[in-house]
Amino acid sequence: MSEIKKVNTDFYNKVVELLKQARNSVVRTINKTMVYTYFEIGKIIVEEEQKGKSRAEYGKGLLKGLSEKLTKEFGKGFSVDNLENMRKFYLTYSISETSSRKLDSEKSETVSRILDKLDFKLSWSHYLFLSKIDNPEERKFYEIEAINNNWSVRELQRQFNSALYERLVLSRDKKEIRKLSKKGQVIEKPKDTVKDPYILEFLGLPEEKKYSETELEQKIIDKLEHFLLELGKGFTFVGRQVRFTFKEKHFRVDLVFYNRILQCFVLIDLKIGEISHQDLGQMQMYVNYYDRKIKLPNENPTIGIVLCKTKDDALVEMTLPENNEQIYASKYLTVLPSKEELKKLIENKKE
Repeated sequence: MSEIKKVNTDFYNKVVELLKQARNSVVRTINKTMVYTYFEIGKIIVEEEQKGKSRAEYGKGLLKGLSEKLTKEFGKGFSVDNLENMRKFYLTYSISETSSRKLDSEKSETVSRILDKLDFKLSWSHYLFLSKIDNPEERKFYEIEAINNNWSVRELQRQFNSALYERLVLSRDKKEIRKLSKKGQVIEKPKDTVKDPYILEFLGLPEEKKYSETELEQKIIDKLEHFLLELGKGFTFVGRQVRFTFKEKHFRVDLVFYNRILQCFVLIDLKIGEISHQDLGQMQMYVNYYDRKIKLPNENPTIGIVLCKTKDDALVEMTLPENNEQIYASKYLTVLPSKEELKKLIENKKE
């Protein structure tokens, strides 16, 4: 009787899984078709506008008339604002003239093949947000990262508002900056994983509130999924207050992670005040211990990050060895500043 039940359970699970896959496939197809359709509507609007004598007035009346007709026939979703969004979407993501002529000459092609050429992989809501980003290189970066990391629209907005692109640009030369808009964030060396500052607004700690390092650590653990997203690609959590003993003395690392891309441990020490040279020296000892006692021969050197509220860059530079690639000091912010404030912070750091 139990064997029959097991067979029935396996049979049921197989059917359920098949239906789930089919449903997901249908959703993806519908979403991609909708994005392509809105792109084509935007294209038709732009082409029709270009025929008008007074483009602004003609375009305004055109959208109003089209909105009324489409709403009457298809219902909600075709307001003047939405049609304007489709128009902007086309202008932002329009393909080159050569590709346009090629597509126009291939009317016999299936819709799916045309969709593949346009390569829209995100939802309409994603593209609606991306279309508002003026810098084409920055926009492409966020599009690639949203696709590669399966970001929701909310996470995309959060990463944009925390100026992820600008924070990554800060530590890169011109050649590497161009890579961001072509490949997204590529992790090849320890410095590629480090941000300055880290934005920890999700912890819910007001800037003026007094809190201990233990409280800060607990908040991070409570919001570990969010913290991993802020750390970036390839991070897995190992433990908190990880103890090791050396010369009969006990030491504890606040947070230990492992980066699967770089294949190395990443140690994080939390400081609620200004960083000191003693803090950096302590992290150097932690890193040395992990390199000599913990890491495997095939793993790469350990990275140490001291996360602090404030720091003196000159002190950090003088304390750390030249050509340092293992120890980093980064500020953290517990309140999400405006993008303008972040850009100002970044410009000040460049100077």
